[in-house]
Amino acid sequence: MAASVTNKRIDAQDRLIVALDLETLAEAKSMVESLDGLVYTFKIGLTLQLAEGAEGFIRWLIKNRNKVFLDYKYFDIPQTIETAVRRAAELGVSFLTVHGNRGINEAAVRGRGQSDLKILSVTVLTSLDEPDIRALGFQGSVEELVLRRVRMAVETGCDGVITSGQEAAAVRQAVHPGFLIVTPGIRPDGTSIDDQKRIVTPSQAIASGADYLVLGRPILTPKDGKDPLTAAAEILKEMQTAFDRQNNA
Repeated sequence: MAASVTNKRIDAQDRLIVALDLETLAEAKSMVESLDGLVYTFKIGLTLQLAEGAEGFIRWLIKNRNKVFLDYKYFDIPQTIETAVRRAAELGVSFLTVHGNRGINEAAVRGRGQSDLKILSVTVLTSLDEPDIRALGFQGSVEELVLRRVRMAVETGCDGVITSGQEAAAVRQAVHPGFLIVTPGIRPDGTSIDDQKRIVTPSQAIASGADYLVLGRPILTPKDGKDPLTAAAEILKEMQTAFDRQNNA
């Protein structure tokens, strides 16, 4: 099913998520402050999960009118998932990832309740390729595995999925309008791929149907002597051009 057509202009600033994959909360807070006025949504992942004061940091972000993407990839028994997601919803988190079977997705949706929290189901990590998934016991291609997990996410009431830009076009064709595609593994032209394997540029991801882009190292530690604010501004410019082109197509 194709994406819905809209004449409303998409603001790239609403669609960029910066991953605060930093060593300390002090570094993370400094990064948020350095991007103030340009970036409004931040991903908190496993690097900061056990940092002292992590919950207070999340509350600080929300108090300062930022959105929080809690990327803990929840994977546990349904009752635990439901409780954990309910607490995240009460905290005011905007996005949260789960990674598992149908029961985990359904529990997360129950925990979300009537809140605005968006439940995103992880398909296949962008650091994995076909040999990797075969080593984990999965048969078929990466895209086939992604689409199986996408169908499960739709059927269980999730709001969207986390998927590589390389599969985004196939996912967009398979889902209903409004189902969110959030894409990590984004690397602007000329930047290092680091430990990623299935990467695309910001323009390629958006052209393929991605709604939100997640970037960490290209903004946190940019090359060529750029500072994070300049790197983020350049990425946003590319994103805006791609969204405008898509909207006018």
